[in-house]
Amino acid sequence: MRTIVGRGNSREASGGYGVYRLLRGSVALFVTVIAVVACGSADSGADAGAGEGSLTIVVTTTVLGDVVKNVTCGAASVETLMSPGQDPHSFDLSARQAADVQDADLVVANGLGLEHGFTDVLLEARDAGTPVLFVAEEVGPIPYTGAGGHADDDEEQGMLDPHVWLDPLRMARGARLIGAELARQLGDEAAAACADEYARTLESLDVQIAEALAVIPMTSRKFVANHDALGYLADRYGFEVVGVVIPSGSTLAEPSASDIVELVDAIEREGVPVIFVESSVAPKLAETVASETGQDVEIVRLYTGSLGEEGSGAETYVELIATNAERIAAALAG
Repeated sequence: MRTIVGRGNSREASGGYGVYRLLRGSVALFVTVIAVVACGSADSGADAGAGEGSLTIVVTTTVLGDVVKNVTCGAASVETLMSPGQDPHSFDLSARQAADVQDADLVVANGLGLEHGFTDVLLEARDAGTPVLFVAEEVGPIPYTGAGGHADDDEEQGMLDPHVWLDPLRMARGARLIGAELARQLGDEAAAACADEYARTLESLDVQIAEALAVIPMTSRKFVANHDALGYLADRYGFEVVGVVIPSGSTLAEPSASDIVELVDAIEREGVPVIFVESSVAPKLAETVASETGQDVEIVRLYTGSLGEEGSGAETYVELIATNAERIAAALAG
Protein backbone atom coordinates (compact mmCIF):
# COMPACT_ATOMS: atom_id res chain seq x y z
CA MET A 1 0.00 0.00 0.00
CA ARG A 2 1.34 3.43 -0.99
CA THR A 3 -0.28 6.59 0.31
CA ILE A 4 1.05 10.09 -0.23
CA VAL A 5 0.48 12.43 2.70
CA GLY A 6 1.58 16.03 2.82
CA ARG A 7 0.48 19.62 3.09
CA GLY A 8 -2.74 18.52 4.76
CA ASN A 9 -3.88 16.02 2.13
CA SER A 10 -3.88 12.27 1.63
CA ARG A 11 -4.20 10.37 -1.63
CA GLU A 12 -3.31 7.02 -3.10
CA ALA A 13 -0.22 7.21 -5.30
CA SER A 14 -1.28 6.83 -8.93
CA GLY A 15 2.07 6.80 -10.72
CA GLY A 16 5.71 5.85 -10.40
CA TYR A 17 5.19 2.12 -10.73
CA GLY A 18 7.64 1.53 -13.59
CA VAL A 19 10.39 0.35 -11.26
CA TYR A 20 7.88 -1.63 -9.23
CA ARG A 21 6.70 -3.54 -12.33
CA LEU A 22 10.26 -4.37 -13.35
CA LEU A 23 11.07 -5.64 -9.88
CA ARG A 24 7.82 -7.57 -9.70
CA GLY A 25 8.83 -9.46 -12.83
CA SER A 26 12.41 -10.32 -11.83
CA VAL A 27 11.87 -10.98 -8.14
CA ALA A 28 8.60 -12.83 -8.68
CA LEU A 29 10.39 -15.24 -11.03
CA PHE A 30 12.98 -15.89 -8.34
CA VAL A 31 10.25 -16.45 -5.73
CA THR A 32 8.53 -18.94 -8.07
CA VAL A 33 11.75 -20.91 -8.45
CA ILE A 34 12.23 -20.96 -4.69
CA ALA A 35 8.68 -22.20 -4.20
CA VAL A 36 9.55 -25.21 -6.35
CA VAL A 37 12.83 -26.08 -4.62
CA ALA A 38 12.08 -25.10 -1.00
CA CYS A 39 11.68 -27.97 1.41
CA GLY A 40 8.60 -27.02 3.36
CA SER A 41 5.10 -25.64 3.30
CA ALA A 42 4.27 -21.94 3.16
CA ASP A 43 1.29 -22.36 5.47
CA SER A 44 1.47 -20.44 8.73
CA GLY A 45 -0.84 -19.84 11.67
CA ALA A 46 -1.55 -20.66 15.26
CA ASP A 47 -2.80 -24.18 14.50
CA ALA A 48 -1.51 -24.76 10.97
CA GLY A 49 1.47 -26.57 9.56
CA ALA A 50 1.65 -29.68 11.75
CA GLY A 51 3.32 -32.54 9.95
CA GLU A 52 3.63 -36.22 10.71
CA GLY A 53 7.12 -36.07 12.22
CA SER A 54 7.95 -37.59 15.59
CA LEU A 55 9.28 -34.29 17.00
CA THR A 56 6.96 -31.49 18.10
CA ILE A 57 8.35 -27.99 17.55
CA VAL A 58 6.61 -24.86 18.84
CA VAL A 59 7.63 -21.63 17.11
CA THR A 60 6.78 -18.14 18.29
CA THR A 61 6.54 -15.88 15.19
CA THR A 62 5.10 -16.43 11.74
CA VAL A 63 8.43 -15.62 10.09
CA LEU A 64 10.28 -18.21 12.15
CA GLY A 65 7.40 -20.62 11.65
CA ASP A 66 7.89 -20.51 7.89
CA VAL A 67 11.65 -20.89 8.23
CA VAL A 68 11.28 -23.88 10.55
CA LYS A 69 8.80 -25.59 8.23
CA ASN A 70 11.27 -25.25 5.38
CA VAL A 71 14.15 -26.47 7.52
CA THR A 72 12.39 -29.60 8.84
CA CYS A 73 11.48 -31.08 5.43
CA GLY A 74 8.50 -32.75 7.09
CA ALA A 75 10.59 -34.45 9.79
CA ALA A 76 8.68 -32.75 12.64
CA SER A 77 5.30 -31.36 13.59
CA VAL A 78 5.42 -27.56 13.70
CA GLU A 79 3.02 -25.28 15.60
CA THR A 80 3.33 -21.51 15.13
CA LEU A 81 1.90 -19.53 18.04
CA MET A 82 1.22 -16.26 16.21
CA SER A 83 -1.01 -15.84 13.18
CA PRO A 84 -0.32 -13.72 10.07
CA GLY A 85 -0.84 -10.03 10.71
CA GLN A 86 -0.24 -10.15 14.46
CA ASP A 87 2.24 -7.70 15.99
CA PRO A 88 4.83 -9.74 17.93
CA HIS A 89 5.52 -6.84 20.29
CA SER A 90 1.97 -6.94 21.66
CA PHE A 91 1.19 -10.66 21.36
CA ASP A 92 0.47 -12.75 24.44
CA LEU A 93 -0.23 -16.44 24.87
CA SER A 94 -3.44 -18.24 25.66
CA ALA A 95 -3.35 -20.80 28.47
CA ARG A 96 -3.39 -23.61 25.90
CA GLN A 97 -0.46 -22.13 24.01
CA ALA A 98 1.53 -21.73 27.23
CA ALA A 99 0.96 -25.43 27.92
CA ASP A 100 2.07 -26.28 24.37
CA VAL A 101 5.33 -24.43 24.99
CA GLN A 102 5.93 -26.45 28.14
CA ASP A 103 5.15 -29.75 26.36
CA ALA A 104 7.18 -29.15 23.18
CA ASP A 105 10.21 -31.20 22.22
CA LEU A 106 11.82 -28.00 20.95
CA VAL A 107 10.84 -24.33 21.07
CA VAL A 108 12.20 -21.92 18.45
CA ALA A 109 11.90 -18.29 19.52
CA ASN A 110 13.31 -15.01 18.29
CA GLY A 111 14.52 -13.64 21.62
CA LEU A 112 16.13 -10.28 22.48
CA GLY A 113 12.84 -9.11 23.96
CA LEU A 114 10.68 -9.49 20.84
CA GLU A 115 8.29 -11.88 22.59
CA HIS A 116 7.84 -9.32 25.35
CA GLY A 117 4.44 -10.60 26.43
CA PHE A 118 5.56 -14.15 27.20
CA THR A 119 9.33 -14.20 27.65
CA ASP A 120 8.74 -15.50 31.17
CA VAL A 121 6.91 -18.55 29.77
CA LEU A 122 9.80 -19.31 27.42
CA LEU A 123 12.36 -19.02 30.21
CA GLU A 124 10.28 -21.18 32.55
CA ALA A 125 10.06 -23.87 29.87
CA ARG A 126 13.81 -23.74 29.35
CA ASP A 127 14.47 -23.95 33.08
CA ALA A 128 12.15 -26.98 33.25
CA GLY A 129 14.25 -28.78 30.63
CA THR A 130 12.57 -27.92 27.32
CA PRO A 131 15.18 -26.98 24.68
CA VAL A 132 14.55 -23.34 23.68
CA LEU A 133 16.55 -21.88 20.80
CA PHE A 134 16.62 -18.06 20.78
CA VAL A 135 17.64 -17.52 17.15
CA ALA A 136 18.29 -13.76 17.18
CA GLU A 137 20.86 -14.11 19.94
CA GLU A 138 22.98 -16.45 17.79
CA VAL A 139 23.18 -14.64 14.43
CA GLY A 140 25.29 -11.59 15.22
CA PRO A 141 22.71 -9.10 16.51
CA ILE A 142 23.52 -5.38 16.34
CA PRO A 143 22.49 -2.53 18.67
CA TYR A 144 19.48 -0.41 17.84
CA THR A 145 20.25 2.33 15.33
CA GLY A 146 19.33 5.01 17.83
CA ALA A 147 17.10 6.69 15.23
CA GLY A 148 15.08 9.27 17.10
CA GLY A 149 17.56 9.27 19.99
CA HIS A 150 15.91 6.46 21.94
CA ALA A 151 19.11 4.38 22.16
CA ASP A 152 20.28 6.89 24.77
CA ASP A 153 17.30 6.17 27.01
CA ASP A 154 18.04 4.14 30.14
CA GLU A 155 15.55 1.43 29.18
CA GLU A 156 17.10 0.63 25.79
CA GLN A 157 20.71 1.70 26.19
CA GLY A 158 22.97 -1.13 25.07
CA MET A 159 20.06 -3.29 23.93
CA LEU A 160 20.42 -5.45 20.85
CA ASP A 161 17.88 -5.16 18.03
CA PRO A 162 15.69 -8.30 17.76
CA HIS A 163 14.52 -7.67 14.15
CA VAL A 164 17.21 -9.93 12.64
CA TRP A 165 14.91 -11.56 10.06
CA LEU A 166 15.01 -8.43 7.90
CA ASP A 167 18.52 -9.51 6.88
CA PRO A 168 18.27 -12.72 4.79
CA LEU A 169 21.92 -13.61 5.46
CA ARG A 170 21.31 -13.64 9.19
CA MET A 171 18.25 -15.81 8.65
CA ALA A 172 20.38 -18.18 6.57
CA ARG A 173 22.62 -18.53 9.61
CA GLY A 174 19.51 -19.02 11.74
CA ALA A 175 18.25 -21.78 9.42
CA ARG A 176 21.52 -23.67 9.83
CA LEU A 177 21.36 -23.27 13.61
CA ILE A 178 17.84 -24.68 13.66
CA GLY A 179 18.93 -27.54 11.41
CA ALA A 180 21.86 -28.36 13.70
CA GLU A 181 19.53 -28.45 16.72
CA LEU A 182 17.08 -30.68 14.84
CA ALA A 183 19.91 -33.02 13.90
CA ARG A 184 20.83 -33.30 17.58
CA GLN A 185 17.23 -33.90 18.60
CA LEU A 186 16.54 -36.46 15.87
CA GLY A 187 19.96 -38.07 15.71
CA ASP A 188 19.78 -37.62 11.94
CA GLU A 189 22.11 -35.40 9.91
CA ALA A 190 19.51 -35.20 7.13
CA ALA A 191 17.87 -32.37 9.06
CA ALA A 192 21.07 -30.32 8.87
CA ALA A 193 21.34 -31.03 5.14
CA CYS A 194 17.78 -29.80 4.55
CA ALA A 195 18.52 -26.67 6.58
CA ASP A 196 21.65 -26.01 4.54
CA GLU A 197 19.66 -26.24 1.31
CA TYR A 198 17.14 -23.69 2.56
CA ALA A 199 19.96 -21.47 3.86
CA ARG A 200 21.51 -21.42 0.40
CA THR A 201 18.12 -20.35 -0.94
CA LEU A 202 18.14 -17.39 1.45
CA GLU A 203 21.69 -16.50 0.44
CA SER A 204 20.55 -16.41 -3.19
CA LEU A 205 17.58 -14.29 -2.13
CA ASP A 206 19.99 -11.78 -0.58
CA VAL A 207 21.81 -11.42 -3.91
CA GLN A 208 18.53 -10.86 -5.75
CA ILE A 209 17.37 -8.24 -3.25
CA ALA A 210 20.68 -6.35 -3.43
CA GLU A 211 20.37 -6.26 -7.21
CA ALA A 212 16.75 -5.12 -7.03
CA LEU A 213 17.61 -2.29 -4.64
CA ALA A 214 20.61 -1.19 -6.71
CA VAL A 215 18.24 0.95 -8.81
CA ILE A 216 18.00 3.39 -5.88
CA PRO A 217 20.63 6.15 -6.11
CA MET A 218 22.93 6.46 -3.10
CA THR A 219 21.67 10.02 -2.56
CA SER A 220 18.10 8.71 -2.22
CA ARG A 221 18.76 5.97 0.34
CA LYS A 222 17.11 7.74 3.27
CA PHE A 223 13.82 6.99 4.95
CA VAL A 224 11.86 7.25 8.18
CA ALA A 225 10.46 4.14 9.87
CA ASN A 226 7.39 3.85 12.06
CA HIS A 227 9.48 2.28 14.84
CA ASP A 228 13.10 1.21 15.06
CA ALA A 229 12.68 -2.09 13.19
CA LEU A 230 14.59 -1.55 9.96
CA GLY A 231 18.14 -1.31 11.27
CA TYR A 232 19.20 -4.67 9.82
CA LEU A 233 17.74 -3.85 6.42
CA ALA A 234 19.52 -0.48 6.43
CA ASP A 235 22.80 -2.05 7.56
CA ARG A 236 22.69 -4.84 4.99
CA TYR A 237 21.67 -2.83 1.91
CA GLY A 238 23.14 0.60 2.58
CA PHE A 239 20.29 2.83 3.76
CA GLU A 240 20.10 5.58 6.36
CA VAL A 241 17.26 5.62 8.89
CA VAL A 242 16.80 9.35 9.43
CA GLY A 243 14.32 8.89 12.26
CA VAL A 244 11.41 6.90 13.65
CA VAL A 245 7.84 7.92 14.44
CA ILE A 246 7.67 5.78 17.59
CA PRO A 247 10.97 6.39 19.42
CA SER A 248 11.49 2.78 20.41
CA GLY A 249 12.35 -0.68 19.18
CA SER A 250 8.79 -1.66 20.10
CA THR A 251 5.47 -0.57 18.61
CA LEU A 252 4.07 -0.19 22.15
CA ALA A 253 5.83 3.09 22.97
CA GLU A 254 4.44 6.56 22.29
CA PRO A 255 6.23 9.67 21.01
CA SER A 256 6.16 12.97 22.85
CA ALA A 257 5.22 16.26 21.23
CA SER A 258 8.89 17.21 21.08
CA ASP A 259 9.71 13.87 19.40
CA ILE A 260 7.21 14.68 16.65
CA VAL A 261 8.58 18.19 16.15
CA GLU A 262 12.15 16.89 15.90
CA LEU A 263 11.12 14.21 13.42
CA VAL A 264 9.23 16.66 11.21
CA ASP A 265 12.28 18.93 11.20
CA ALA A 266 14.53 15.99 10.23
CA ILE A 267 12.21 14.95 7.38
CA GLU A 268 12.19 18.48 5.97
CA ARG A 269 15.92 19.00 6.48
CA GLU A 270 16.92 15.70 4.84
CA GLY A 271 14.21 15.76 2.16
CA VAL A 272 12.94 12.33 3.22
CA PRO A 273 10.23 11.20 0.76
CA VAL A 274 8.80 8.20 2.61
CA ILE A 275 7.80 6.77 5.98
CA PHE A 276 7.74 2.97 6.09
CA VAL A 277 5.12 1.57 8.47
CA GLU A 278 4.32 -1.96 9.60
CA SER A 279 1.56 -3.89 7.87
CA SER A 280 0.37 -5.02 11.32
CA VAL A 281 0.06 -1.51 12.84
CA ALA A 282 -2.36 1.30 11.98
CA PRO A 283 -0.51 4.11 10.14
CA LYS A 284 -2.46 6.99 11.71
CA LEU A 285 0.48 8.39 13.71
CA ALA A 286 2.81 8.24 10.71
CA GLU A 287 0.18 10.00 8.60
CA THR A 288 -0.02 12.74 11.22
CA VAL A 289 3.75 13.25 11.08
CA ALA A 290 3.69 13.34 7.27
CA SER A 291 0.89 15.92 7.25
CA GLU A 292 2.96 18.22 9.48
CA THR A 293 5.77 18.44 6.94
CA GLY A 294 5.94 20.99 4.16
CA GLN A 295 6.36 18.33 1.48
CA ASP A 296 4.69 15.27 0.04
CA VAL A 297 5.66 12.22 2.07
CA GLU A 298 4.61 8.71 1.11
CA ILE A 299 3.31 6.25 3.68
CA VAL A 300 4.37 2.80 2.47
CA ARG A 301 3.42 -0.34 4.36
CA LEU A 302 6.02 -3.08 4.73
CA TYR A 303 5.79 -6.55 6.22
CA THR A 304 8.14 -6.23 9.17
CA GLY A 305 6.82 -8.17 12.16
CA SER A 306 4.65 -10.80 10.57
CA LEU A 307 3.93 -12.69 7.38
CA GLY A 308 0.95 -11.46 5.39
CA GLU A 309 -2.37 -13.16 5.06
CA GLU A 310 -3.37 -15.15 1.99
CA GLY A 311 -3.17 -13.04 -1.17
CA SER A 312 -0.89 -10.45 0.38
CA GLY A 313 2.23 -11.43 -1.55
CA ALA A 314 4.01 -11.98 1.75
CA GLU A 315 2.71 -15.39 2.79
CA THR A 316 6.22 -16.84 3.13
CA TYR A 317 9.46 -15.39 4.46
CA VAL A 318 10.97 -15.28 0.96
CA GLU A 319 7.91 -13.48 -0.41
CA LEU A 320 7.94 -11.04 2.53
CA ILE A 321 11.51 -9.99 1.79
CA ALA A 322 10.86 -9.74 -1.96
CA THR A 323 7.66 -7.71 -1.57
CA ASN A 324 9.36 -5.32 0.85
CA ALA A 325 12.20 -4.80 -1.63
CA GLU A 326 9.74 -4.01 -4.41
CA ARG A 327 7.95 -1.43 -2.29
CA ILE A 328 11.17 0.18 -1.07
CA ALA A 329 12.53 0.49 -4.60
CA ALA A 330 9.24 1.89 -5.91
CA ALA A 331 9.24 4.52 -3.18
CA LEU A 332 12.89 5.61 -3.40
CA ALA A 333 14.09 4.99 -6.96
CA GLY A 334 12.31 8.06 -8.27
